[in-house]
Amino acid sequence: SIVIYLHHHSELMNEVVIHGDKEDNTSQISSTIGKEEIAKEANKNIADILENITGVSVLKTGTGISKPMVHGLYGNRVSILNNGITQSGQQWGNDHSPEIDPFVADHLAVIKGASALAYGGNSLGGVVLVEKDDIKKDPHLHGDVQYIFQTNGLGNTLNVQLGKFSDVLAWQVIGTVKKIGDMKTPAYFLRNTGKEEANIAVQLEKQWSEHWKSSWYYSLFNTNIGVLRGSHIGNLTDLEEAIGREVPFFTEENFTYRIESPRQSVQHHLLKMETEYLIDNHRFWHFKYGGQLNNRKEFDVRKGDRSHIPALSLLQHQHFGEAVYKQTFENESLLKTGVQLTFIDNTNNPETKILPLIPDYRNHQIAGFLIFQQQKNRLFYEIGGRYDFKNLNAITISRTLPRKIERFSHFFHNYSLSTGLKYDINDVWKSNFNVGYVLRSPEVNELYSSGLHQGVSGIEEGNSDLKNEKSLKLVFSNDFRLKQKIFIEALAYFQHINNYIYLEPQEELRLTIRGAFPVFEYKQTNAQLFGTDILLSYEPFERLKWIAKYAIVRGNDLKNEVSLINMPADNVFSSLSYSLSSWRHFENSELQINGRYVFRQDRISEEQDFLAPPDAYFLLGLQANTSLHLPQSELKFSLNINNVLNTTYRDYLNRQRYFANEVGFNANI
Repeated sequence: SIVIYLHHHSELMNEVVIHGDKEDNTSQISSTIGKEEIAKEANKNIADILENITGVSVLKTGTGISKPMVHGLYGNRVSILNNGITQSGQQWGNDHSPEIDPFVADHLAVIKGASALAYGGNSLGGVVLVEKDDIKKDPHLHGDVQYIFQTNGLGNTLNVQLGKFSDVLAWQVIGTVKKIGDMKTPAYFLRNTGKEEANIAVQLEKQWSEHWKSSWYYSLFNTNIGVLRGSHIGNLTDLEEAIGREVPFFTEENFTYRIESPRQSVQHHLLKMETEYLIDNHRFWHFKYGGQLNNRKEFDVRKGDRSHIPALSLLQHQHFGEAVYKQTFENESLLKTGVQLTFIDNTNNPETKILPLIPDYRNHQIAGFLIFQQQKNRLFYEIGGRYDFKNLNAITISRTLPRKIERFSHFFHNYSLSTGLKYDINDVWKSNFNVGYVLRSPEVNELYSSGLHQGVSGIEEGNSDLKNEKSLKLVFSNDFRLKQKIFIEALAYFQHINNYIYLEPQEELRLTIRGAFPVFEYKQTNAQLFGTDILLSYEPFERLKWIAKYAIVRGNDLKNEVSLINMPADNVFSSLSYSLSSWRHFENSELQINGRYVFRQDRISEEQDFLAPPDAYFLLGLQANTSLHLPQSELKFSLNINNVLNTTYRDYLNRQRYFANEVGFNANI
């Protein structure tokens, strides 16, 4: 065991990343957020917390739904691993938040490089790891109680964690309840934007012998999310007026916790069982099983008092099995190889009485990977390969009369190659280079979506002729540390994607019996993405620290010679923190002022979207933290104020920017 004590003042999260064993050394370029930072913002979605990492943006659908975006890529191209299991239910579209309670994570990591071969074959944009640590070896009953109140939406979040270590069986239980009402812009309430959650997770561990240990994990995530009422319009004339309107239709003057249609109701179960067997000091086996059950219902504003009947009702179960073998050698090298099996069954419940947006389908997938790593003095390098075979069988209903059942079968062969180098040039300068070639097969929503996707308030149409995406990505990163006062991280990347799949807004506004909505189609092109992430930390003296982050993303459609839509605008974040001296029993006290400036996305023409990109904006924030140390416990306080100036703005990456402004002043206590 290695015990590391950090100084009491806050540390830059990128400076110290202690993750795994020596045998898990890697050339991956990653950034990590620890448990303390997660807890302060755990009333948010996972994606919103990840936005604190340079190079990570958030694709939003209103105030309650968000997905992480890494280097301009999002959705099916960013794999999210929930405690080692790829999160299911994310193949249905961009308006589905990962069904994960942030409180279950001991750390969040974003792998920006192309070398994450062991995590899955679809990771063109990166990998998000939501991970738990082993249960603390404390024989006493111990735990945490955490409560967050937010002023905007009068939100309440309560979390309780209890655990105990025993040689017989170590255990931990985590429970969370959350209730948030209508959010508010500086000028008006966003009607029907509340959220409710009730989650529980159980973790068990058993050490059978010196060579053999097992663990079990179960989580249940329940949520009910409102979708802005003003985004669902009844006729074409009103829809044309609603897009870009200053105040949305159906806006009310009074606050309420009421959640009506349109809304989403999701229940997600996850069960994981894994065991490790150490053959000797150089070889071991790791076996893992993951099962998931996702029950999603989406409710529209329906005529004839039928809004209580879901317009989308999906039941998906997924089974995942993995066997991994690792061996270390005397020359400080490591060989890691594994086999993975995945089965997904997706069924539409007939209670909707309408044609389904996503068809019934079954997905069989088998994959194998091999990674070799070696350390030679200051140089570390790795090389790896992966192969995935995927068979997708879909059953659809024709959109033309007379209706008939149509069956489709797709076979995809995907392979990935990656290599990475990490070199410590000297004590000041460290360099990292990674290159990877990855194939990604289209997901079912890209192939067969057909109908209203109420979360994004639009009609989506898939394309069954889509081909594999083929991505070549290069990432080059350098870290500089000067006299323990200045730290600079500079990362540049370039990515070329053949057959890039994107959702294109059409000129058509379509009137249906469920209302009038904009139309989006899945299409393919050849694309190039490149950009840079820069992070600078300066500590002029021990208690004062300044941090600045700057991220640039450029995406080009090479066939049509235009910029790609849904690319994040340039943005700058800066913070100034001051750590106070300990006073009596108060420690770790800190004050911070921060600001984020987001430029206008001026590379998109008006012809490419229903509404021109919004103006640039600046958000001011304040934070204060302290800890009160008591004999056998610790009481922590934090105050985090967002949008201090109550700025009125719209964000380009929010799909509901067509209809409403963003949230105003919000204090989280």
